[in-house]
Amino acid sequence: MNTQQFYQIIGGNYAETMGRFVTEERVLRFVRKFPADGSFATLKSSLDAGSQEEAFRAAHTLKGVAQNLGFNALFEKAAQVTDILRGGSMEVAAQMEELEQLYRLTLESIAALD
Repeated sequence: MNTQQFYQIIGGNYAETMGRFVTEERVLRFVRKFPADGSFATLKSSLDAGSQEEAFRAAHTLKGVAQNLGFNALFEKAAQVTDILRGGSMEVAAQMEELEQLYRLTLESIAALD
């Protein structure tokens, strides 16, 4: 799959990302680094441990990374989780299920890039 197809599949914005990174090579370089970002794993483990503050920081980081890479669907769901956690609530189970689906789709699609 090519880069534009990747962005379509994950609900991203290829044109906006190209505007930020200028070349497709730079976009791909940073997209391929995304699986190494530990913020999603930290978010899950923080929620499991009941650490609202750490979960908030991890969700906020994931939101920022997703936004910078133009992963719009992932960004929007991470933003919802961030907002809930910012308010002090840990009631994010429904959002986390959707966030995890988007996160897995993103990782699988990165692995399928040409």
